[in-house]
Amino acid sequence: MVYSNAMSIAEKLVRQSVSLPVRVARQVKSLAKTSNTSANRIIVDLIETGIEAREQERKRFFELADRLAHSRDAEDRKQLKAELARMTFGE
Repeated sequence: MVYSNAMSIAEKLVRQSVSLPVRVARQVKSLAKTSNTSANRIIVDLIETGIEAREQERKRFFELADRLAHSRDAEDRKQLKAELARMTFGE
């Protein structure tokens, strides 16, 4: 098993079964081959990256909401509302 610095050897592991679409499985296998690592490690890295991205998006949302709550400028409030709407409902 190959470990990166992000996951210590002492960290408890849980076996999880995941079904991937064929296209995604091929991409994972290709990434593993070019990175000279296992497909499992690639999947773990991608999941960790996705979780971090979601957390950053959540923090950004709350920062914008806080700015909106404290803003007195009408134009700034309008822009903040539009950005929050995009984050919530998409384009």
